[in-house]
Amino acid sequence: MFRTALRNVLAHKARLLMTVLAVMLGVAFVSGTLVFTNTVSDAFQNSSAKGFDQVDVAVQPQYQDSKGDKVGKTPDLTQAMLDTAGKVPGAASATGVVGGFTAVADKHGKLVGGDWQSRGGNYWGAKDARYPLIAGHAPHGRNEVLLDSKSAERAGYKVGDTVRLSVDGPVLTPTVAGIFTTDDGNVTAGGSLALFDTPTAQALFGKHGTYDEIDVKAKPGTGQAALKAQLDRALPAHQVKTTTGKKLADDQAKTIADGMSSMKTGLLVFAGIALFVGTFIIANTFTMLVAQRTKELALLRAVGASRRQVTRSVLIEAFVVGAVAGVAGLLAGIGIGAGLRALVGSFGGSMPDGPLVISPGTVAAALVVGVVITMLAAWLPARRAAKIPPVAAMNSVHAKATTKSLVLRNTIGALFTAAGVTVILAATTMDGDSGQAPMGFGAVLLIIGVFVLTPLLSRPLIAAAAPLMRAFGIAGKLARQNSVRNPRRTAATASALMIGLTLITGMTVMAGSLQHAIDKMAASAIRADYVVSMANGSPLSPDVAKKLAATDGVTASSPLRNAESRIDGKTEFLTGVDGASIAKLTDLKVDQGSFTVSGTRIVVDKERAKEYGWTPGSRLTAHFEDGKAQRLTVAGIYDGNDMIRGIMLDDAVLTPHLSHPADMQVMVKTADGASTATKDRLAKALGTNPAIKIQDKKDLSNDIAQVFTLMLNMVYGLLGMAVIVAVLGVVNTLAMSVFERSQEIGMLRAIGLDRRGIKRMVRLESLVISLFGGVLGLGLGVFFGWAAGRLVGTRMPTYELVLPWGRLVVFLVLAGVVGVLAALWPARRAARLNVLAAIKAE
Repeated sequence: MFRTALRNVLAHKARLLMTVLAVMLGVAFVSGTLVFTNTVSDAFQNSSAKGFDQVDVAVQPQYQDSKGDKVGKTPDLTQAMLDTAGKVPGAASATGVVGGFTAVADKHGKLVGGDWQSRGGNYWGAKDARYPLIAGHAPHGRNEVLLDSKSAERAGYKVGDTVRLSVDGPVLTPTVAGIFTTDDGNVTAGGSLALFDTPTAQALFGKHGTYDEIDVKAKPGTGQAALKAQLDRALPAHQVKTTTGKKLADDQAKTIADGMSSMKTGLLVFAGIALFVGTFIIANTFTMLVAQRTKELALLRAVGASRRQVTRSVLIEAFVVGAVAGVAGLLAGIGIGAGLRALVGSFGGSMPDGPLVISPGTVAAALVVGVVITMLAAWLPARRAAKIPPVAAMNSVHAKATTKSLVLRNTIGALFTAAGVTVILAATTMDGDSGQAPMGFGAVLLIIGVFVLTPLLSRPLIAAAAPLMRAFGIAGKLARQNSVRNPRRTAATASALMIGLTLITGMTVMAGSLQHAIDKMAASAIRADYVVSMANGSPLSPDVAKKLAATDGVTASSPLRNAESRIDGKTEFLTGVDGASIAKLTDLKVDQGSFTVSGTRIVVDKERAKEYGWTPGSRLTAHFEDGKAQRLTVAGIYDGNDMIRGIMLDDAVLTPHLSHPADMQVMVKTADGASTATKDRLAKALGTNPAIKIQDKKDLSNDIAQVFTLMLNMVYGLLGMAVIVAVLGVVNTLAMSVFERSQEIGMLRAIGLDRRGIKRMVRLESLVISLFGGVLGLGLGVFFGWAAGRLVGTRMPTYELVLPWGRLVVFLVLAGVVGVLAALWPARRAARLNVLAAIKAE
């Protein structure tokens, strides 16, 4: 039986090719994901480990939790602590570290590093072992800076050039004093690093005379644990915490691994979808192969083969196919992993140098996935093959589905579908968090139910295409009849395309509806023409608000200044605003009271008012970071949203309690409204700073929606793999169907249907099957998009379903194009069949 199975594989090489390709694509996706993520993770871990070479023990401030009426705060690492750390017996040296966001512009005024990867810090003394200089000298004073070599190369800077940069808003123009190399993870990931001398860095990052961290190097012969113990005894335990360099490196490695794990999981989900779609092709292929070999299998039974042996022979064929596909997929996956690493560089990103990591786990996963998926998909056809009675060898009657089996299938499908719809509808009545798991479970049930019911659905839906098919004459009529001749085969072929289109449609509906909701939110909540903020979301210097208020054409402006406070024993963040201007800059619906922010009168959003039981006139006490308290009165309660929410009070009341005032945003209204000229005027007033974003309402909407748009584009690309697999399924089904119907096609040619008619018949059959899958996918996708939107609506009041009719039509057209393209080779093959040979074929 083993030799028989191998001969069958070799005898059906062409028919199994598409199956091998389908499995190979899925396996390549899995192995490519593992190779890429393992390579990136290994490179960053090795690089980060080098970054801790100069750190044996790190001393960091110990955050003091909020308690009672006291606001939590982070104590300062003082010069005295630095001196103490450097004098412990096992310490060779102690370095004070200061850092923060620092945007560096290139010679064209554009940001050199990414928004979140632009960093700045301090260079310690005349020679800092952390940052070896390759040109120039150590920085001295506010007018000198060092740049990392990669950023300097990208921006075209050299020693002696003037560079534009910003820490919290105002533009600085120091001279490049030197260029250094570094293993800093932000730099290797494509960011930038600028270094100042220590006093300058302390002034720029708001750390006057203090540090963010103290790095201690051990003397030869002193271990990290021993040095840590000495520092713990010498420094105040309630204010600082100490960590060994090894622990920092291990924690960093774990953080990198966890970050890559999220990416790996996301990519493997799409690989799983592609493999799931591939199972339909495998099951279809082996079902048709078994049906075409009914006589052969029955003869094996007649000469003594048991049912188990017949089943085993089909599974052996599946094993061989899966093994070949697994090996091919692994090789392709290695290429994909290498290509993705190169692609990162082509998009402007970079990562540390390192070898391509092909772990034993990756090899095992590729082979196991290829073999197991193929054998599982082939198990049911193998089981059916074993049930063929020997008497079938005498008349070549293929075993057809009985009425009882069809009734059972339709009943099971109806139950799954009803259960799925019921669970999804129930989930739409829940809130956003608790409804996610039930909705996911309901979606799985519904997809399974629709798949099981697809043979039943195929007849009425394909029958609806009859008027269109009549336009193509006899070829159209034959194509429609062929597409419903074997409903199970049609269903399996269409379902592969249905799954891909369901996910794509659902994501498109969600993204379009979210964009509309965000646009509506921005339009209804903000009257300001512009909102000004830092590129990475870090705080703005108060000087920015002052410069904007003094700019020609600005009629109203207000900073949004956040500060932590304690109210009724709970931590609350207050937003300080210009009380006289905030009502002109916002358009929030006031539920109770009035929108008055003046003196000690405040406004609060509806959620907080409900939580604390506040109404207009309620009095409360806020405790600030300086230890002082302020009695406040609720003047009004408004509807908050994702753009504006919380407790607003007048800046004049809040700012005196803050040691380092900083603004998250500044809202601006101008006499001329939003225009290119106005935006340019504001940018010029701020020194044309690349670190600052000046956004109108549309920019704000696009900024928020950018995450969804990026995710949607990724989904399109990743689900494209599933669609490609589905196309292979259509090609395979049609090719094997043409082989199966060789005699029939020969008869049609003999009675006058020309080659063009044969081609048209096969193409129309493929078109009908693809459109059938497309219609099901669009229907399910819209339903899932609506249901998921109901959950989003619990958090976003402006959310409403928006159907992107244009894209839906495009998706349906693309489904048709898939069908036409998939039919090219099978149609050509059918048209080239020899008439006499086809008629004599069995």
